[in-house]
Amino acid sequence: MSGTGTLPDGADSLPPDDLTCSARGCQKPATFDLRWNNPKIHTPERRKHWLACDEHRESLGGFLGARGFLREVEALSPDR
Repeated sequence: MSGTGTLPDGADSLPPDDLTCSARGCQKPATFDLRWNNPKIHTPERRKHWLACDEHRESLGGFLGARGFLREVEALSPDR
């Protein structure tokens, strides 16, 4: 993963280290997991992940929500 803020395809859980925000250029620690899928290309149960810091949670969620892709948002525990 190494700082990308996304999970590799097929990964079921978040790795314990290097969880950074998915917003372009942001290097802040992630505090939210935005789970999404594109219903045109993903099965209903498939989830992709974008990670967000407190500052970018709304903008990333808004981007996904405007397209109908956002499914769940979960706060990441501090001890992840």
